[in-house]
Amino acid sequence: MIDLVVVGGGPAGLATAIHAARAGLETVVIEKRTGPIDKACGEGLMPHAVRRLALLGAQPEGKPFKGISYFDGKRAVTAHFTSGHGFGVRRTMLHSALLTEAERAGVKLVHDKAGPLTQDAESVTVNGIRARYLAAADGLHSPIRTELGLQLAPGRTKRWGIKRHVAVAPWSEFVEVYWSEHTEAYITPVGDDCVGIAILTSRQGRFEQHLAAFPGLRQRIDGLAHEPDRAAGPLRQRVRSRVAGRVMLVGDAAGYVDALTGEGLGLAFAASRLLVDSVIADRPGDYELQWREVTRRYRLLTAGVLHASSSPLRSLIVPAACGLPRVFSRVVNLLAD
Repeated sequence: MIDLVVVGGGPAGLATAIHAARAGLETVVIEKRTGPIDKACGEGLMPHAVRRLALLGAQPEGKPFKGISYFDGKRAVTAHFTSGHGFGVRRTMLHSALLTEAERAGVKLVHDKAGPLTQDAESVTVNGIRARYLAAADGLHSPIRTELGLQLAPGRTKRWGIKRHVAVAPWSEFVEVYWSEHTEAYITPVGDDCVGIAILTSRQGRFEQHLAAFPGLRQRIDGLAHEPDRAAGPLRQRVRSRVAGRVMLVGDAAGYVDALTGEGLGLAFAASRLLVDSVIADRPGDYELQWREVTRRYRLLTAGVLHASSSPLRSLIVPAACGLPRVFSRVVNLLAD
């Protein structure tokens, strides 16, 4: 019997496996996909996520950024980070770097689709692998979360994300966020010759349809080479608990509010360490309490902004940020630190 089996070999699963292996736990990761895995995401790491990535030892290529800028076509406001720089990194680059660190740590990677699991008072078994604990890092629409009955009904507000990489030199040292009536566009520098554009919207549709809401941005990238789009959603995922017996949920599988504050990876990296600490202590119940504590600020602030963005207050978000730049900067840095 091994110590920990991780289902899902994305960043959250690999971070969990790296921490576990370095702590002396025998760890196996089950992931059906091979090679660096891409995903629809904003690809901007906030400063605290950059620090947690450094603790993992991964050093992917990317592009630093200094803060966040909001635009609504008439106004603009910028908040500088006060606790370090952010980092724009393509998901494939990040995943490749984490795969390297996992191999160095001695993590065993099994390429297979995870089947149903069984557990008893002492262990959990999946795909014939018996372990003391299982970390479910199987994504936004986690099959394990559903299998264990931990999924709650989604909220009324549904949002989707679409990502596109455009071949152009970054024109700003900040992540730019453009606001329209129903949609935001997040422009993140991810290399010397590439930016990632992530669309978040409450209305489904193609990338070009949503881009029409941002004529200045559309003009800037019109005709430039780009890679195929990737989409994800609905983003909001409500979870009854992060723990069921000897199974613990981590990353997007553990619940998700929205991508608008860019906190997903930072929280996944933080939770991966908490999960491993709970395995070492043989106290899985601690993980639920600690997860709630470490994500509280994100959940409250993100839910607040999301509520405003899905109400008549949406049109006032950028004007309010411009009128109260110190408050805007404070909120940005609360999420960044």
